[in-house]
Amino acid sequence: MPVKGIKRIQMNTHRVLSDIAGIRTEKVLYLVMNAGANHAAVITPVKSSTLINSQYKKLEPIPSGMIGRVGYTANYAAAVNAAKGKLKGKPRPDGSGNYWDPNGEPDFLRKGFERDGLNEIKAIIRQGYKV
Repeated sequence: MPVKGIKRIQMNTHRVLSDIAGIRTEKVLYLVMNAGANHAAVITPVKSSTLINSQYKKLEPIPSGMIGRVGYTANYAAAVNAAKGKLKGKPRPDGSGNYWDPNGEPDFLRKGFERDGLNEIKAIIRQGYKV
């Protein structure tokens, strides 16, 4: 008894794999970047809105797939992210508020993705690749 529909199964498999390797992965990566960046924004130390407003998201194709990057264009962003937070809550000498507002945390970008947004990111990936 011959098996029918093999050609159709091969075509559908190719279509699904192309979808996963293309637009679906781009969508999932963008949703992951957005979720992590939103969680990072909540714990970003704020004196003015310059740092938060300088946030960017970028998707780049690489030979083995796609890579997503979230960063800040403000010159001082890396220094703030790497700061220890020792001055958290202490007043600034010029009287313009406190260092590190109450929600601000050191290493806020990593924590936004790996600590606060982790469960949401896992759910996005599971939902995005559901067949």
